[in-house]
Amino acid sequence: MVHRPTVYAKLLGERIDAHGVECWLVNTGWTGGAYGVGKRMSIAHTRAMVNAAIEGRIPHHFTREAIFGLQIPTSVPGVPAQLLNPRNAWSDPNAYDAQAKRLASLFVENFKRFEAHASEGVKAIAIVL
Repeated sequence: MVHRPTVYAKLLGERIDAHGVECWLVNTGWTGGAYGVGKRMSIAHTRAMVNAAIEGRIPHHFTREAIFGLQIPTSVPGVPAQLLNPRNAWSDPNAYDAQAKRLASLFVENFKRFEAHASEGVKAIAIVL
């Protein structure tokens, strides 16, 4: 990348604000456990989530993910509800919590490299982790 990630984050934020768009984070990776335990999110479920987002068919009923503060839809047409919240897809919720906390600490540590160039709004969110 030519610029620091904070430059691209600022541009993305400006465009989201200017055009009033909704943004969705779609899990296309592992579900149900860590690598070697879980499995890849199925392409059928990924397509269902992407199509529902594009078509505006995701109901606006959410639960809040405890570690990262993400707002997770409670239902998406064509996707089992247990897959939407990654914690619910793991057979051991405590193992999920431990892995999520570890990932959050890695984000915090990595963010230190960019903190001096981040906006106050981004810093405020990063501190929550």
